Amino acid sequence: MSRAPAELTLLGTGTSSGIPVIGCDCATCTSDDPRDRRLRTGALLRFTCESGERRALLLDVPPDHREQSLRVKLDRCDAILLTHAHVDHVFGLDEVRRYNAIMRRAIPVYADAPTWEQLERVYQHILFREHNVNASFVADLSPHRVRHGDVLDLHGLRATAFTLWHGKLPILGWRIDGPADDPLFPLAYCTDVNRIPDESWPMLRGVRTLVLDMLRPKAHDTHFTCEQAMEAARAVGAERTVFVHMTHDIRHAEFDPTLPAGMRLGFDGLTLP
Repeated sequence: MSRAPAELTLLGTGTSSGIPVIGCDCATCTSDDPRDRRLRTGALLRFTCESGERRALLLDVPPDHREQSLRVKLDRCDAILLTHAHVDHVFGLDEVRRYNAIMRRAIPVYADAPTWEQLERVYQHILFREHNVNASFVADLSPHRVRHGDVLDLHGLRATAFTLWHGKLPILGWRIDGPADDPLFPLAYCTDVNRIPDESWPMLRGVRTLVLDMLRPKAHDTHFTCEQAMEAARAVGAERTVFVHMTHDIRHAEFDPTLPAGMRLGFDGLTLP
C-alpha cells in the first residue's frame, strides 16, 4: 500500500516578539501581506505510518499554539520534539491537554536535560500534578530526556537529536529521516542557532529539506543574520532551504526574491510536501 507523502507545515515563523510587534508602525508590522504576519516559531509534521494511521509530530510548542492549531485543524499530537526552553518555544504546552482529551493518552515529549529542568520549574502543575490543590484539567505528558546523537523511532520515522549553539546556550536541532521516496526527507529543523558545531555537521549530511534560523540583516549574539544563514545553507547544500524566526526587519515581498536558488523565506501556514 502506497502512503501519502509527509507534510511539514510552518505553524509560526516569527521571532520571540511575533510580527506585528506591539506598538510598532513599521512597513512590515503594518503590511497587508499575510506572509508578514508571523506567529512565534514552531512546526507540524504530518505523516501516515506503516499501519495506515495518520500521525502528527510537533516541533516546539510556542505561546501561539492554540491559534496555530485551529488554523490547521489539528486534532492529535503523537509526540513533541523540543529544541530548548525559551518562552517563545515552550509556553504553549498548556494547550496540548486538548489532544490528551481527544486521544485519551499521554503525549511523549523529547528534550534535553537543561530544557527539562526549566520545564519542571515552570510547569509544576503539569509535571507534578499530585501537588495540585484541585484535580484540574492539565496536560498529560510523558517526559523523555535526550542528548546529542540519540535516535528515536517515532511511528516509523527516525528522529536524531543534535547540538546547535544559540549564543552560549547549547540547544537541540532535529534530523528526521523517513521513506527514501518521500521528497521531504531527510529533514533538518534548526531554529535559534548562530553556530553549528563540528560534531553536528555529519547530522546535516544528505539533508533534502532544511529549516533554518534567519533573524535579521543586523548582527545578533544568538541568531544567524541573513548572510550567515545563507552561508550555512550553502554549506549544508540541501535541495531546498526555508528560513524561519524572522524579525520585522525582513519584509517578505522585498527580501524573498533576493534569495539564491533553492532558498526561500518561510511564512505561517507554508506546507512542504
